[in-house]
Amino acid sequence: MPLLTRLIPSPVSVDIRAGALDDLAGLLADQRIAPTGKLAFAISEGSGRALRDRLCDAMPGADWFEVGGGTLDDAVRLAGEVKAGRYDALVGLGGGKIIDCAKFAAARVGLPLVAVATNLSHDGLCSPIATLDNDAGRGSYGVPTPIAVVIDLDVIRQAPARFVRSGVGDAISNISAVADWELSHKVTGEPIDGLAAAMARQAGEAVLRHPGGCEDDSFLTVLAEGLVLTGIAMSIAGDSRPASGACHEINHAFDLLFPRRRAPHGEQCGLGAAFATHLRGATEQAALMVETLRRHRLPVLPGDIGFSGEEFVQVLEFAPRTRPGRFTILEHLQLSTDEIRDAYAHYVKTFGS
Repeated sequence: MPLLTRLIPSPVSVDIRAGALDDLAGLLADQRIAPTGKLAFAISEGSGRALRDRLCDAMPGADWFEVGGGTLDDAVRLAGEVKAGRYDALVGLGGGKIIDCAKFAAARVGLPLVAVATNLSHDGLCSPIATLDNDAGRGSYGVPTPIAVVIDLDVIRQAPARFVRSGVGDAISNISAVADWELSHKVTGEPIDGLAAAMARQAGEAVLRHPGGCEDDSFLTVLAEGLVLTGIAMSIAGDSRPASGACHEINHAFDLLFPRRRAPHGEQCGLGAAFATHLRGATEQAALMVETLRRHRLPVLPGDIGFSGEEFVQVLEFAPRTRPGRFTILEHLQLSTDEIRDAYAHYVKTFGS
């Protein structure tokens, strides 16, 4: 009998709304997540303490572990601490660095991971990838999809505004990433998963075309849903392809060439997506991206995040080396240094005002 459907790896629960954190204890009592109720929480050393104080009375049996940062060493250390406790699940409560450390640690010791996001800076909160700093700079590690995701909009509004705006750039970059995937399918024959591509693209389009701002519950809900759907799209595809093309190659090049000056992930991805879309000749789409980025006070030009035009040329030259084997508009065009300068000058002329 032919296979008529497929199983899609996704969380058993996604709760996105104002006040969601108040019901976290009830969610964690779910027998599919914590049969015995023995839980470990990973939190930051700073803001995580306030959330611990808010939640500890409702979960008196939980153990709390402060995570120093977003490094591979931090994640390995957390895994060692959690392994000794025989927990049902690990809860990552914080921003992207905390959740990525928790995802890696949970995978290392074989625990389900509950992601409780305190900002919307990028699409990693529900992705099957943990991005961690290591001795070589930064690495991406495969992990299972979180078993549950909780996003309290009241908590999100308390996060630094720049972190929330960064998520806008990361979501919008999906559109460019899917275009690169389709280009590779056409030119190289790379297989493309239509469902994963559709989910990632529509998540980006929903954020791109929503008229609201980061102060609106309706916009924050669409952004949060878009980031969650992007993570599920990556799980369906089996890698980051639905959300990572030239936009992310440019982001990684910023990180590797200028590690002390890099901007937030989503800011660099949004800028990279706008430029890559311009390179494709999709003028109207690039213009809409630029308009949306500016409306959300996100960078459009490298100068907006402290880089010169010549440094951006270096970034574009180096970008294809960050993802060997990945085919995007950058690999397709194979621009020389002078051609990159010309393309950048045209981008500035078109969108610099």
